[in-house]
Amino acid sequence: MREVLLVDCCVRGEQSRTARLTRAFLSALDGSRFHVTTVDPGKEGLKPLTADTLGVRDDLLARGALDDESLRFARQFAAADEVVVAAPFWELSFPAILKVYIENVSVSGISFEMLDDGIHGLCRGRRLVFLTTRGGVYENTAWADWEQGSRTMEALSRFFGFDEYICVAAEGLDMTSDPEPLVAAAEEQARTVAAAL
Repeated sequence: MREVLLVDCCVRGEQSRTARLTRAFLSALDGSRFHVTTVDPGKEGLKPLTADTLGVRDDLLARGALDDESLRFARQFAAADEVVVAAPFWELSFPAILKVYIENVSVSGISFEMLDDGIHGLCRGRRLVFLTTRGGVYENTAWADWEQGSRTMEALSRFFGFDEYICVAAEGLDMTSDPEPLVAAAEEQARTVAAAL
């Protein structure tokens, strides 16, 4: 059975439009082939790295203590067969809690390594799937470069060593009186992606 790690950064909980995409995705996963583990960085109490916590991490890495409890999220992330990140589009990117999670899983020797020829991802996951919803429209518009959420996640997928990056996005949800067809279309795309895993 393959392990799917769902990183749930749908800050509004069940009211989140991104959570709808997530539920659609999960509904189409083959339960006989995949086991899903969900991590909610906000509920886990993850904090941004500071000088003190970086010092602790540097000491652990210097001692080769990669099995320390404080590095468990990095180990979990690196070991997953598939990673699904669900986060809405906020302030041209995504909620800060996702950045905090990324800081906590970016651990040299666990999720990536630096060698003489550059950075190499160590994550075993084949795909990183990013589920998101946006109030405005950015894809294929003059504002495409304002969209930094998916761009960042795509760059990180390469950094961590994933083979493939997939983004499912519902756009323009705040620019119409009836966003339901847009969300429904993205839900169908999310189900299609999940069924193809």
